[in-house]
Amino acid sequence: MVGRNMAYLRRHEVEKLLHLDKGELDRLLEEDEDFPEGSRDHHSLFDQALGKEPPVTWDGGSVYIWAARSSRFRERGAVLLDPALDTRSVAPGKWLGFQPTSQGPAMDWDTDLGIVRIVHTTRHGAACAMAEELAEDVGAQGVITVCALFGDIGFSGPALIAADTAQPFLEYETQWGLVTRLVGQPLPWWPRALRRSDVISQWSPGAPVTLAEVLPDEKETTLRQAATVRWPDDAAKTALVDLANSLRNHDIDSLDSEIRIFAEHGGHPHGDPLLIAARHRTEGYPLPRTDDRDLLAAGWRTIASSQLFEAYEPIEIGMHYAADLLPYGPRTEVRLRGPAAHRWGQHLAACTPTAVHAVLAGDAHDVTFYTDRTTGIPIVRKGSSRDGTWVFLAPLQLEDQGAQLQSVILEDTVWVQTTDGRIHPGPCTPGDQLWWGPGGGDRPTEAAWVISQLMDDISTRVSLADHWHHAPAGLTKLLNETRRYGTELPRAVLEQARTPLVDGTS
Repeated sequence: MVGRNMAYLRRHEVEKLLHLDKGELDRLLEEDEDFPEGSRDHHSLFDQALGKEPPVTWDGGSVYIWAARSSRFRERGAVLLDPALDTRSVAPGKWLGFQPTSQGPAMDWDTDLGIVRIVHTTRHGAACAMAEELAEDVGAQGVITVCALFGDIGFSGPALIAADTAQPFLEYETQWGLVTRLVGQPLPWWPRALRRSDVISQWSPGAPVTLAEVLPDEKETTLRQAATVRWPDDAAKTALVDLANSLRNHDIDSLDSEIRIFAEHGGHPHGDPLLIAARHRTEGYPLPRTDDRDLLAAGWRTIASSQLFEAYEPIEIGMHYAADLLPYGPRTEVRLRGPAAHRWGQHLAACTPTAVHAVLAGDAHDVTFYTDRTTGIPIVRKGSSRDGTWVFLAPLQLEDQGAQLQSVILEDTVWVQTTDGRIHPGPCTPGDQLWWGPGGGDRPTEAAWVISQLMDDISTRVSLADHWHHAPAGLTKLLNETRRYGTELPRAVLEQARTPLVDGTS
């Protein structure tokens, strides 16, 4: 099952789980066609090093689930998957209170089966880790199973992953509606942004809905702190605050949507009830945004070219969330050994690194910083001139007035050679990449449409809007072929490919 912690059991572990005597597992495998199938795919490096045939292993969760649904092994299977629970009459449970735990805020409920702990987190493996912790804690007796949120909606409510303290390494999916019936009342649920101990600890049965603030995340905090720096112009501060407000508004919109979806499911006639236990304060939302895109773009240009330490993290965030406002295109990496890349590199200017250079360099140590004199794009050379790479942000346009496209070279990216003897990495738009060669979808249409625009005007600011409709069919077909590294396509070949045929096709 997608989402649960996977544990693979060897033969002796399956026998121990099911309390089988020697030879019983073989008989079980022969007689029960529903028993989970074993596999040799999951083996240890130790076995591999010795050249041993890997042993058969079974998905432990699947065996545990199978046991719960069998008549003979039901008591050794998953606690909350016993089919008898569907018809069993249970007494109403009792709320035992909030529990701060190592895996997140939790609620304990006393039921007919024992204490069920619900950890209000979507952290992967949380149910397993919490059950293991409880199994090892002598003073925590009474909790028989731990449930954690999976994040989406299951058949009867929020999806739950469970792990029993008797078998803490084996996770399985259980139903919100079953746990609701065991506790005897609607269960509380908190949206992701309000799933905090200071909020969840305020709840008790019958308590009013908690109104809580949505806390800024790390990205928003970074942007607001950077806005307090003394920048060369006010545009940079405006851009930082605007993006911080945008991220906060997006979080609020996501929270509203999450609450609406889960509330509608809980109110559905065929669903099981849930209590929306907390909502966010709405005063002051949405936060104001700046409509002047030229001003925002000027601000991001200032940040991108800054050498201030405080510009590094904001530009890293901006490259993901405000890419359409930056003066550069997408991140591109090419090998230095390519002839086109080598020729291009000979005309680059070494420079003092900016914030963008620092982001492109990442944690690499052997780096050199450059600027393309023609397009102004920042470039980082990683490694040696023999086996290194150029890492750069592609240009948005080629300001090469008076020249024409002479040819394109397919070498890691699309290189454009002009009639004045220059060579440039192909321009692009922030959210796209220039691909070619056979592949699924519309892979070559981006490059085909960019090349077609440059053939008409080398200095145009390229667009990739609806490229799958605009790209000439013949040019797309030309770029949808497997090409040798460094293939050069002269203008005459490109012109022929994009020229419409007599029947109207191209």
